[in-house]
Amino acid sequence: MQSSAVFLIEFGCLILGLGLLGRFAGRFRFSPIPLYLLAGLAFGEGGLLPLGASEDFVAVGAEIGVILLLLMLGLEYTATDLVSHLRTHYPAGLVDAVLNALPGAVLAVLLGWGPVAAVVLAGVTWVSSSGVIAKILGDLGRLGNRETPAVLSILVLEDLSMAVYLPIVTALLAGVSLAAGGVTLAIAVGVLTLVLVLAVRFGRLVSRFVSSDDPEKLLLVVLGVTLVVAGVAQQLQVSAAVGAFLVGIALSGEVAEGATSLLAPLRDLFAAVFFVFFGLHTDPASIPPVLLPALALAAVTTATKIATGYWAARRAGIGPRGRWRAGGTLVARGEFSIVIAGLAVTSGIEPSLGPLATAYVLILVLLGPLTARWTEPLATRLTGRSRRRGAPVPPGAHEALDDQDTAGRT
Repeated sequence: MQSSAVFLIEFGCLILGLGLLGRFAGRFRFSPIPLYLLAGLAFGEGGLLPLGASEDFVAVGAEIGVILLLLMLGLEYTATDLVSHLRTHYPAGLVDAVLNALPGAVLAVLLGWGPVAAVVLAGVTWVSSSGVIAKILGDLGRLGNRETPAVLSILVLEDLSMAVYLPIVTALLAGVSLAAGGVTLAIAVGVLTLVLVLAVRFGRLVSRFVSSDDPEKLLLVVLGVTLVVAGVAQQLQVSAAVGAFLVGIALSGEVAEGATSLLAPLRDLFAAVFFVFFGLHTDPASIPPVLLPALALAAVTTATKIATGYWAARRAGIGPRGRWRAGGTLVARGEFSIVIAGLAVTSGIEPSLGPLATAYVLILVLLGPLTARWTEPLATRLTGRSRRRGAPVPPGAHEALDDQDTAGRT
């Protein structure tokens, strides 16, 4: 009875603290993710007040948080949209993968962490934060800008790529053989292809089976199906997160909209717990030794993300200002980077990888809103100065300024 009371008090204080941190972040219009990570650092080993009674429950809640994050991500897309983006924008996705995964892999090799850690850190630096970027676009009033579809296309391709990447990482971290890893990857690709085909052709039937006019029944069925599929996927070494993502893709129409509104509060709660859980497993004393590599990696991948967005927007026919805005918007990293790093921390492949990922995400989730706002004005000013000094005219500078905030809306 005493331990139960301690658990309720401890976990209640944790949730209350997260709510206050979220309110604080909302008041200043920035992502609460860094505050949740800092809260985890404060309550973990080596922190100010380590958790005791509620740590096991937080671990389970964190796993549910990852599943809900990926489920909600899948609910945002239809299978038709994903297939269309894959066919049309795959060159931008390839450029994004090469430019942004390579720095993480190279740093891991230079630090002597080995090939598995290199694959993990490549994923950490590759994927932008869909949640943070969506909030940035809304706050800056850019959802209707001409460059926004190019930004969203890259995010969609990254999300879809995770359905293949996560099973690879899971197999590598489990230490399976090359043959077993190939089987796991083949299963993941096969399941992804099957789900896309079924969702395109029979999506209405699947949604009709899950659908219910009673919100309570809809919530229970969607959540239950998601957890079962996630568990089966994890048994197959495909990753529970991928299973949840595929469930989200399979649902569409009114069912997807209803499930999104019902699950959003649960997602927010357990996602916050997940970020705290990651921080709990990171000793604050382990961050200063990796701070310099994290800063260097953040600087390099800020430049590569800006280059990615610029190239993708240029390919889409957007003018210079829109290209810079697209690049600056893509800088923020967040939930996916922590999910990938969390897999590595759980497996224990490299003790310094978790602290490095924590510092890296903290830097870029704070820097992302700034680059989104200021990359285009700074680039415009610098290129304007170079033209006044007689420098060669940059490519695309002769285009009409139809991509400004007002004229560039659809």
